[in-house]
Amino acid sequence: MHSPLPLPITLTTACILALFYLFLSIRVVRGRRHYRVSLGDGDNEDLRIRVRVHANFGEYVPLMLILMGLLETSNANPLALMIVAALIVAVRVLHVLGIPRRGANGFRVGGAGGTFLLLAVLAIWGLVLVLTA
Repeated sequence: MHSPLPLPITLTTACILALFYLFLSIRVVRGRRHYRVSLGDGDNEDLRIRVRVHANFGEYVPLMLILMGLLETSNANPLALMIVAALIVAVRVLHVLGIPRRGANGFRVGGAGGTFLLLAVLAIWGLVLVLTA
């Protein structure tokens, strides 16, 4: 697949995830307005969950996108990279759905476990490319 744009797979994934991050940001703002909390979580469980979901997304997604971009510039298999990109979006959605549910649940386990697995896949894939270059 050849595109006139640099890093089309990473760009597409980043745009989708940026819109999702914006959605999570708006959820935090709406929660703060609803519970009348200007900073932090006001010791409110619902707001605490919204803030943590938002923060967790911000902690993992940037590194995954950086690795994707580096792999894409290293001519990694585009189909494999597209599959990983789709899985990243899916596991982040699962994570958002799972965090508010009490106790261990498939959404949270799938989202967190999938995030860890995909981060490891991207990192190992990059190391393999470096070591075999």
